[in-house]
Parts: sequence; C-alpha cells; structure tokens
Amino acid sequence: MRSASVASAFLLTGGLLWGSAAFAQGAVTDSDSGPTTLPKKPVMFDLSSIDKTADPCTDFYQYACGNWRKNNPIPPTEVRWGSFNTLAEENNYLLWKDLKAAADDPKTPLQKKYGDFYAACMNTDLADKLGAKPIQPELDRIAAFEDKKKIALLDLELEQKTGGGTLIGVRVGQDQKDSSQQILETGQQGALTLPDRDYYLSTDDRMVKIREQYVAHMTKMFVLLGDTQDDAAKEAAAVMKIETALAEGSMARVDMRDPAKVYHIMTIDQAEALTPDFDWHTYLDGLGLSQAKTLNVSSPGYLKAVNQELETEPLPALKSYMRWHRLHSAAPYLSQAFVQENFDFFNKTLSGQKEIQPRWKRCTRLTDQALGEAVGQDWVKQNFPPEAKENMEKLVAALKVALDQDIQQLPWMSPATKKEAELKLAAFRQKIGYPEHWRDYSKLEVSRNNFVLDLEHAQIFERDRNLKKLGKPVDETEWGMTPPTVNAYYNPPQNDINFPAGILQPPFYDVTKDPAVNFGGIGVVIGHEMTHGFDDEGSKFGPTGNVKYNADGSLGSWFTAEDQKKFDERTSCVADEYGSFEVAPGQKQNGKLTLGENTADNGGIRIAFQALQATLAKQGVTDLDGQQDVKDGYTPAQRFFISFGQVWCENRTEQYSRIAAKTDPHSAGQWRTDGTVQNFDEFGKAFGCKVGQPMMPEKSCRVW
Repeated sequence: MRSASVASAFLLTGGLLWGSAAFAQGAVTDSDSGPTTLPKKPVMFDLSSIDKTADPCTDFYQYACGNWRKNNPIPPTEVRWGSFNTLAEENNYLLWKDLKAAADDPKTPLQKKYGDFYAACMNTDLADKLGAKPIQPELDRIAAFEDKKKIALLDLELEQKTGGGTLIGVRVGQDQKDSSQQILETGQQGALTLPDRDYYLSTDDRMVKIREQYVAHMTKMFVLLGDTQDDAAKEAAAVMKIETALAEGSMARVDMRDPAKVYHIMTIDQAEALTPDFDWHTYLDGLGLSQAKTLNVSSPGYLKAVNQELETEPLPALKSYMRWHRLHSAAPYLSQAFVQENFDFFNKTLSGQKEIQPRWKRCTRLTDQALGEAVGQDWVKQNFPPEAKENMEKLVAALKVALDQDIQQLPWMSPATKKEAELKLAAFRQKIGYPEHWRDYSKLEVSRNNFVLDLEHAQIFERDRNLKKLGKPVDETEWGMTPPTVNAYYNPPQNDINFPAGILQPPFYDVTKDPAVNFGGIGVVIGHEMTHGFDDEGSKFGPTGNVKYNADGSLGSWFTAEDQKKFDERTSCVADEYGSFEVAPGQKQNGKLTLGENTADNGGIRIAFQALQATLAKQGVTDLDGQQDVKDGYTPAQRFFISFGQVWCENRTEQYSRIAAKTDPHSAGQWRTDGTVQNFDEFGKAFGCKVGQPMMPEKSCRVW
C-alpha cells in the first residue's frame, strides 16, 4: 500500500492477499453464504514443501518450495496462490465469523453498523431485483448534462454523490517539504480503467488483443444498461478514445516513484490556467475547500491531457466517459448480469481467474475495507493477545540494533553519511498491531437495504475524513491498514514502520519455532520495512520525513555527493539484475519499478541474519553453520534461509504475471527468493555452494 502515494508496502494489498485455502488444501468447501468447514492452520517451516531433488545452489526457490508448488495448484477463484494466503484465509474466516454474528445478533451499536453493512452486501436477491437502479440517479444527471464548460460542476455533483471524482479528484496528503503539515493534492485518480497506461499505448499483440476485448466488454455493459448494440458500440469507442488520450498524458509508474517528479506546488489559479476548461474554484468550493490556496499537482501532463479532451471531444463522448466510469465502479455490486460480465473481463480475461470468489468472501473483504477499524476493534480482542505485541516489540528492537551495526560496517559509505543514516534510524517510529485511537464511525450512515448506497456513504465518509485534514498537523498515530491485514508497510513522510496484528502468525511467526525459523520469517519482514527507509525512494526522505530540495527545486539528498554516486551505482546493479529475470514467456520484470522492494528484500535478509547471530550468541551458539544445533537435519543458517524462502512459495497465472510485471512494485516470489539469496554470501556458505553457481555468482549486488 502506498499511503499518500509514497508509503512502501511489503506486499501488494487488495485481492492479491485474499484467497481460499479450501481449494489449495482440499479440505474446505465454500458456499455463497459462508464456509462449510474450517480452513487449515498455516504452517511455518514445512519440511514437506521442500524438493530435495533440487540443488539449493542452482535454484533455491525450487528446493524450498518445489513440493509446495506441486501440491498447491492455483484455486479456480484465485490468480495467485501463495503460502501466506493460508494466513489471509484464516484471518478472513475469523473476520467473517464476527461479521456474521453482528449481522444476525449485534451486541453493540458498532456491531450493528458493520453487521448491517455486511448483511446488505450479502443480499443478492435485492441486488438482482434492483438491477442498475442504484446508480440511475447519477446516470440521469449525466444524461441531462448539456454544457461542457460546466464539467467541473458535474464532476462535483457525482463526487458528492459517490465520494470520488471522475476526471479530476483531490485528496489531502503530507507535504514533502514539511511532513508535519498536510496539503491538497491532485493527480491520476481513476481516469483509466485498464491496469496501466501501457495497456492503452503498447503495440504488443497481446495488448492490442486486450484493447479489443475491453471495447467488447464495455459494449456488453452498455447493452445491459439498455443501449442498443450500435449505441453501445459507439459509446465504448468514445470511452476508449478518451482513456487512450489520458494514458498518453499519464506518468509512467517508474517516474511516479521519484518524489521530485510528483511534487509541483501550484496556486489554484495556476492549476486553472493549466486546465482552463475545468473550473477549479467551483469544484473546490463545492467540496468545502474554498480556503485552499495551493495544491500539489503530481502529474501536470495528466491535467493537460484532461483539458485537451474537454476542449476537443464532443459532449456526447464526454458523457459516455462519465457514464462508463459510474457503471464500472458499481458493476461488482449490481445485479448478477453486471457482476458476471465485470468478472468475465477483469478477472477471467485479464488475470486468468477461472471462478468468482464466494459472495461471503467478497463481502467480508469489502466490510473490512469500509469499516476496518470498527471490525478490527473486536477482532484484535479475540486474536491478538498482549504477549504477541510484546514479542513483536522485542523483535523490532533486535532488528534496529542489527541495522545500526550494518550501517556502521558498510564499506562504501563515508562517516558523514553514516551519521545522517544513524539519525534517521534513531528517529524511526513503530506501530504494532492496531491503532492507539480507533476511528469514529458514528457519522457513517449504513442500512441493510441498499448496498450500493452503503458503499457510497462509506466512500463519502472517507473522503470527508481525509479532506478535513487540510491545513492541520499530521496525526502520526493514524494507520494505513486494518488490524487483520496480512501485510506491513513503511511510510517515508512519517518515517515509521507498521505491522498489523494479522501478520504475526505462521508462516511469518510461530512462538513454538526456534529463533532461526522466526528470524527467517518475521525477522526478514521487519528488516525489509526498515530498509525501505534507505532504499532509492526512502533515502530521499530525512529523519523528520521531509524531502530535501535544492534552491533550484531539484531533489536534494542527505548523502555526500560521492556517496550518492556510489549509492546510485549499487541500486543500478540491483535494477539491472532483477530486470533480467523472466516472469512469463518473453516477459521480464521491470527492475526499476521493483527497485525499492528488491533493495528492501536484500537489506532485510542481511540485517535479520545479523540479528539472529546476535540472538543465538547470547544462547552460546556462535557458529550458525555448525552441526551442534542441527534440527530436522538443518543447521540454524539453513533453517533461516528455508523459512525465508517458504514465505514466498506461490503459483501465478500467466495473465496475472504479465499484469504484475507492468503494475506491481514487488518481484514475483521466485525472484524475491533467488534474487535475494544470490546476493548474500552467507547463503552460499550455509549450503556449501561454490562461487560461479547460480545462487553464488562471482559478482553480486549489495546496497545495504
């Protein structure tokens, strides 16, 4: 998750983490109303997953995960299935139990609220009866619109109804130059429907075919709304033309990782000069933001593209675009015909998902997204005991010491830059488990008889909560993830590491396992998030969270000039290395897009190993490769690396792998494993590899 466009996540959030252990384990079957049997508990350091026919020095991923991958095919309701999906499945099941109980017999006003939200989502009979009626008021408003010069007013009316802008949207985020303050921002928000700008612009045969299928999908959806086939085809063509133009003006994902490229402070008048056909003053006044004098325009090129379309496209085409985006955003929650057609293109065709997830899983996820800190309050009481938080505090402390030692021992960094790095590390804050202060949902309206309306209310609630932050000090206790989430993240502007309660369980952590196994799991996760503070993006933020800019407006750095040059050389090594890895036939990873996550993986495993060494030394174990502490046939060092590798056991559809290569800043599981260990000599020592073997190359990359 990227909080305020800059927070760097350990894992990709969203549908990627939610899966059904049922199909992978052959033990659970699901109905639309709920699971019929319990999911199996996740396993940490699973000997049965190991493929001992593989050579760990040639392909460690196959060695650590070969049998797991063979025995755990992708469930028909998923596009990616990994070992930690079993944990997400367990958490999802426990969350569902709370939601079902609250829907049937709420004990508190808060339970009634999230119980009603879940119940409304589950009411498919009503959804089928209503068809597209829940969005008809917005469609009617679009149909009645007659003046292109007042497009800002239409966008405003739709946002006031749904909680989100269409062509242009605004939000409040932290100021890069003063991270204690919050400013208005605008950029690319929902303008494109396909996963990435390349899907509109690439001449690759696959992309051309996807565009044809996308137009056919839009045509079918417009027909479901009541259009004739000819009118639907015209509307779909108009939407495709506009979205392609907006894609041309949009920033590439790699560029959006650079703080300097997404920081352009403008006055409201300057923004209006950039988009003279969009009335910014009317729009902001309608949102209650008349006090705003400036805003950060993350992508000026996108705003220029918007204005070009407003100037040149005929009114009917613009109305088709607005109509499409309202329909698309609501499609998964309308009647079954809309749900199925939406699934057929976006899940089945684009990602290779064979079957739609059971309704109860989709509704559980949606309720967590909308009322996560309401549901989370009850969830942590039952599933996150105080000792779990205490254990995490100890692990984080051990990793901080290891990172401090790592910084001091870096052979390429000067004392001056090391001093700055030490200041940043000392300023690290950590949030573990759940928020100090729970969010107040008292003003959120929820009913049991109109789920689309409930979603709109939730989006409006979140939008209003965000916009009220304008001009106010940053609340550093706020969270960007819900408590049950199997994830973690680092937030550069706040310089903090965040670990939701949901992740402190197998396959990441198990109190019954020895330190080598736990440091290979959760220890690497902690180290990963800490290293994000010093990757190619995080290193541009100082100890206070501010980004340094030179007098000419270019990005500064707390590195000395010589150290910056060395840092750039080392990160280029990582980018080139990972950019050579193939994730699908003919499809390489984007080494620059994944650079931050790869740097964090490589740094995280190194400092976790150092922390393990320090921990075992206190227990009298000084040789992690020695035979005196062999368990299950493996030394402590070997158990550490196997535990790390098994976190990333996974299978992916080819279609999903191609989407991820374009959009995901995280590498595929195979390369999060092999790419990381081949850059760490301690791995080669642990498994007796020889220099020149794939997992112990003659030349490797190291940043931290």
